[in-house]
Amino acid sequence: MSIISKDIQKAISLLENEELVAIPTETVYGLAGNIFSEKAIKKIFETKKRPFFNPLIVHISSVDELETIVAEIPEKARILANNFWPGSMTLVLKKNKNIPDLITASKDTVAVRVPNHPVTLSLLEQLSFPLAAPSANPFNNISPTKPTHVENYFKEELKMVLDGGFCKNGIESTIIGFENDEPVIYRLGALSVEEIEAVVGKISIKNKKEENPDAPGMLNKHYSPKTNTILTIDIASEIEKQQPKKIGVLAFATSLKSNKITTQIVLSEEKNLQEAAAKLYDSLHQLDDLNLDVIIVEKMPDFGLGKSMNDRLERASFID
Repeated sequence: MSIISKDIQKAISLLENEELVAIPTETVYGLAGNIFSEKAIKKIFETKKRPFFNPLIVHISSVDELETIVAEIPEKARILANNFWPGSMTLVLKKNKNIPDLITASKDTVAVRVPNHPVTLSLLEQLSFPLAAPSANPFNNISPTKPTHVENYFKEELKMVLDGGFCKNGIESTIIGFENDEPVIYRLGALSVEEIEAVVGKISIKNKKEENPDAPGMLNKHYSPKTNTILTIDIASEIEKQQPKKIGVLAFATSLKSNKITTQIVLSEEKNLQEAAAKLYDSLHQLDDLNLDVIIVEKMPDFGLGKSMNDRLERASFID
């Protein structure tokens, strides 16, 4: 029997009973639990097989709730929150004392966002507690952008996936921390650097940290298919190198004519980066399910959402 359901009251009941529910957001599906339930939070880490040193993101229903989660809000954080919430931006700020150390990997900061999805906003408004929700996938695997992705991962472990359809942005939120009250990008994501800089000016990027990461998504290996994956600027020559293997190709805008390709997916014939980002993870899931020997992925244009997609693809592959 499927664990996918649109029954929001059932989701509320499970969460109030310290169970986990997979929830839809505009970025990816999240594996959600009550932030004040040690049982639920431990279950998130255990279900995902996620290391406890990797902090979780707290989801709230509106910008007005921010002060219940964090101790201080720099001026530029307030500007960003007012401009981009609900939306695909997570802020890392000094936490209030009531936020459990388990969620923040014992750091004095907490990651928080207001997701832009009507189903989950309705859910959050009806709960008396915020939700911690990392992506609903086993640690290091491809993130889920459809309810079936989550069900395929966790049908034995979870009681419910709250069905909110396809995630329209398709890659995780952009994470912004603050150093000396100035914003710093810790994870590139579904909100582009250019959009952020249009609001707060030039912003630095520090998005790789293996030891004691400041935010999720900073580890070198992440978001990975089971199939060996190669990121390249030259698909044609990579195909020749990989002969006679079963090859899957993920291209940005142009399909290749070659009988040496077993299957290929084009992300956006219109060269639309937003369309490509929305389809990225689902396309990787499709290719990963075909028992290929190798997936060859074309590097995206290195600006806007292309930069965020390249960040994900570099962590998912080895670069040729």
